[in-house]
Amino acid sequence: MTAKQEVATFAGGCFWCMVEPFDERPGVHRIVSGYTGGTVENPTYEQVTSGTTGHVEAVQITFDPEIMSYQQLLETFWQQIDPTDAGGQFNDRGESYQTAIYYHNEEQKQLAEQSKQALADSGKFAKPIATPILPAKTFYPAEESHQDYYKKQSFHYRLYKKGSGREDFIKRTWKPEVDKNTLKEKLTPLQYQVTQENGTETPFQNEYWDNEEEGIYTDIVSGDVLFSSKDKFDAACGWPSFTKPVDKYQVNENTDTSHGMIRTEVRSSKADSHLGHVFEDGPKEAGGLRYCMNSAAMRFIPKEKMAEEGYENYLYLFK
Repeated sequence: MTAKQEVATFAGGCFWCMVEPFDERPGVHRIVSGYTGGTVENPTYEQVTSGTTGHVEAVQITFDPEIMSYQQLLETFWQQIDPTDAGGQFNDRGESYQTAIYYHNEEQKQLAEQSKQALADSGKFAKPIATPILPAKTFYPAEESHQDYYKKQSFHYRLYKKGSGREDFIKRTWKPEVDKNTLKEKLTPLQYQVTQENGTETPFQNEYWDNEEEGIYTDIVSGDVLFSSKDKFDAACGWPSFTKPVDKYQVNENTDTSHGMIRTEVRSSKADSHLGHVFEDGPKEAGGLRYCMNSAAMRFIPKEKMAEEGYENYLYLFK
């Protein structure tokens, strides 16, 4: 591990469901599913789930704090669990499925405690926050069959996440709260039509389709970073097109059957803004995807203004 890498350890119930939210995010180098907090050396899955070893299922994340901060990891962690449940998570009951944040240094401890208090003060949950903040203990990697389970067994994973109640809880608890009246005052008529009414702007007659400046494209509603000029390309379609988002956690993809077609719609995660669609006709050397976006759904921030606008942490994109 280099000087720019740190480790974070989170227990959030079944570790199958705790890899995907962090995986392939900028600054995250590795995620390992495993067991921690108990007294038995090198426990097996069967031993841990029997509740006799004191271990919980957990994930250990190796990350670059200059790209992905520990605060961002904490925010993501809270958004995957029911922090008021002390007896397990969703359909998974028992000691091995309890939640916890395991800190590796004093700074992580303080940040975790601050984030826990902020969540308690937010009023989002009627019950007390039950997730403990504990010093890190020995972490034992789980069996290979449990590593990257969401990729290896994607169909079963989706069924499990849905059937356990976790997926519906996350959607219900973290559903964006959008005040339509406020947005009508904040946005132009076109911006509102595109982001809130699933509209589409005119090709070749929008602000960013031919923009070649270096910088980032943010959600016009929430301000979250969506795309980078580094991943922008000329798709000859008349709309700004990108090979990938900066952070896939900031976008959601849904099946869209409108207009007699089957397409994949792209929406921003936090604000639930309609952004555009993603197609599989992008540059093959860059993964083959084309994120075809509406300029009206985004705000462009030039590289030289990113620091003053509060996006200094994203300057790593241009190094």
